[in-house]
Amino acid sequence: MSHIGTIRLIVLLSGLCLSYSHAQDSVRDTVKKTTIYLERTNVQSYNKFINEYRTVFTGDVVFRHDSSFMYCDSAYFYENENSLEAFGNVRLEQGDTLFVYGDYLYYEGKIELARMRYNVRMVNIQQDSSVVTLYTDSLDYNRQSNIGYYFEGGRIVDAENVLVSVYGQYSPGTKVAVFNDSVHLTNPNFVLNSDTLEYSTDTKVATILGPSVIDSDSGVIHSSRGWYNTQENTSLLLDRSLVISGDKTLTGDSLVYHKDAGIGKAFGNMSICDTVQKMILKGNYGYYEEKTDYAFATDSAFATEYSQGDSLFLYGDSLELMTVDSTARILKAYMGVRFYRSDIQGVADSMRFDTRDSVLRMYGKPAVLWNETQQLFGDSIIIYMADSAVDHVHVPTSSFVVQQVDTGYYNQLGGNDLKAYFSGSNIEKIDIDGNAESIFYPMERDSTMLGLNYTQSSYLSIWMKESKLDKLKIWPKPTGKLIPIPDLTSEEKTLKKFAWYDEIRPVDKHDIFRFYKK
Repeated sequence: MSHIGTIRLIVLLSGLCLSYSHAQDSVRDTVKKTTIYLERTNVQSYNKFINEYRTVFTGDVVFRHDSSFMYCDSAYFYENENSLEAFGNVRLEQGDTLFVYGDYLYYEGKIELARMRYNVRMVNIQQDSSVVTLYTDSLDYNRQSNIGYYFEGGRIVDAENVLVSVYGQYSPGTKVAVFNDSVHLTNPNFVLNSDTLEYSTDTKVATILGPSVIDSDSGVIHSSRGWYNTQENTSLLLDRSLVISGDKTLTGDSLVYHKDAGIGKAFGNMSICDTVQKMILKGNYGYYEEKTDYAFATDSAFATEYSQGDSLFLYGDSLELMTVDSTARILKAYMGVRFYRSDIQGVADSMRFDTRDSVLRMYGKPAVLWNETQQLFGDSIIIYMADSAVDHVHVPTSSFVVQQVDTGYYNQLGGNDLKAYFSGSNIEKIDIDGNAESIFYPMERDSTMLGLNYTQSSYLSIWMKESKLDKLKIWPKPTGKLIPIPDLTSEEKTLKKFAWYDEIRPVDKHDIFRFYKK
């Protein structure tokens, strides 16, 4: 062989030897990683178990598998299976943060699974030195995934909470526990019962994954999905959750709730209900303060007030419900206000209802109120309620009343200040104080119009019977004229401030949502 060939052969053999050496090191590393080692024992013996011999260790027994150490009073070691059974004062240590205690351990080295039984305690020391402890009688701890599972009832305790369930798991690495079946979380401030719950021992946040009820001295929460921060007492609740606080309930597609501040915010199909004051607020956004008993609704907001017997249905761009005292509330409505009651209906720019005196105030340019065949309007309208019925209505400025007699013909009253008095659900009498003007169409018995009767005076009173003019009084120096129907001009048929708003009148409780433009 030539000199060059000899050199090539030496290099090739050296490479093969080096590759074999690396392969041997790799095998040794694999064996080192997967083999269970005995660190120490007092007594070692052998006995036959089925078709193989097992090694028996007693007295101060310590095993090691990778970075984990297992301690016990006695143990069976199955070398061929790379597994062991440990008895008495069993302890598994992984690093300086995880300690698992129990009476019995079966450990499978090939899959790194520890089955701990009876009086089991998993202790996890977290970065802030706080301790999380899991108590159970049956725990399977997978070292590969770093997750412990219990399936016959368990309890996890940290500095903030105690959590109990039938099934559960805890990951010391992620600090996250998952609970299933009869979940019960106890906190100094509340109790949470759930079907499925996830809990972070690091952030103290409980994630709601199934039907849950949170009960505290300030109220009750019902939710099926969301989260609750047990340290800050804040929560985000989804899937039509419900917060009950005293006599109030807050519902929404999603809720943001701060228990300590007593503030709840609702988004999507929101409802705030006061069962004592008999008031319901709805909209696509709502806000509620427990301490001040203040509620706000907007975005297609509407309210139902049913304390007066005949329910009031009210729509507005925004609604406010404020508490005056234990028995009184003020309801305010803003922008595009429409309301319906069986006896009265109205539209306004804004409105206010005070339960202390049962007075409803309407403001607008103009505000319009309907009763049966009568239409009243002015810059503002004040409605006084008594025993759930309308007692009287006051239009203090630019007052006007219209009643349609026939197509194109209207009875009309106008003046500075107007008061309309009710009997039952109908207007019985109307008084006008200052600059009173009227147009009436007297009728024959067969309902034929005789003509147009125009009057002007300082004061005017009319009495109604079955929604028709029964009696008229004008003073002190009235003037007037009667114009036959054929002689009427279009200008004479209406007073100066005449307007007919019938097309925007709410016709039922559903019609309050109809958009209108005056």
